[in-house]
Amino acid sequence: MESASGAAERGTTERVLTLLGLLQGRRQWSGPELAERLGVTSRTVRRDVERLRALGYPVLAGQGVGGGYQLGPGQVLPPLLLDDEEAIATTVALLAGGGTNDATLRALTKLDQVLPARLRHEVRALSGSVAFFGAGRLAVDADVLMTLARACRDEVETGFDYPAGSGVRRRRTEPYRLVASDRRWYLLAYDLDRDDWRTFRVDRMTEVAARTWRFRPREAPDAAAYVQEGVASRVYPHRPRFLLHAPAETVRRQIPASAGVVRPRGDDRCELLSGGNSLDFVLMHVVLLGHDFEVLDPPELADRAHALAERLRSAATGPRP
Repeated sequence: MESASGAAERGTTERVLTLLGLLQGRRQWSGPELAERLGVTSRTVRRDVERLRALGYPVLAGQGVGGGYQLGPGQVLPPLLLDDEEAIATTVALLAGGGTNDATLRALTKLDQVLPARLRHEVRALSGSVAFFGAGRLAVDADVLMTLARACRDEVETGFDYPAGSGVRRRRTEPYRLVASDRRWYLLAYDLDRDDWRTFRVDRMTEVAARTWRFRPREAPDAAAYVQEGVASRVYPHRPRFLLHAPAETVRRQIPASAGVVRPRGDDRCELLSGGNSLDFVLMHVVLLGHDFEVLDPPELADRAHALAERLRSAATGPRP
């Protein structure tokens, strides 16, 4: 059961936070107005104002009987009252929440501004373990994401169970970066059993655990570019390339980041790298983008394009009822 002193302390904390919210929401309040809104005396309001000032908030007091209050401009925000685990959990929750990159970045920036120096370093290092391409990803288990992000930051080996064929195998890796695509979270890691870089979907991992064994970082590829190319192309049997006569930004708006890699080739052209189980299927998708294009690779795809053009021409010039 909570003691009377504990309940009083909790009530004071909640009231001071409410007072802060009121001051942030309106330019100026009189003492009696605040007392009425908080259900306390004007003397209690003055004490709560002093508590806010002690925390670093610049609360200005006006002269007169009413004693107006307003939140002044502060050059430095006060420290956020979070311990290490709470700060890290907040950071991971922001990263794992599935929001847009811009919203996540804004929230992390605000968090960075109000954390004490010791925790700010921790959060920056953790955020630095994450790369992005695309936006709007699906949420994942925050505990798993935290374990992997810390392992990337601390450069310690990580093990997890991962689907392989019809079963599950234990994988031993040197984790390098977490990468968020427009749909999913991936881990770029060096697979110790396969002696090569691999990409793993975080939502498919189970029994994730970081080891105490540290490793020396290897020369690694660009995490976001490597994972994007793997998701969009390398996992498929066919990996065609096209030269599109359209600006890269225009094509990127038409194609999800996980479906194709778009590279600028001047102001009005770009290269598209994609993948699929069927070359005809990929070819039709590129046709439907509505831009003039050329087939770069593989050579047989050019023959398929000619055959498709003949079929379409025949369909357009055939007998009409």
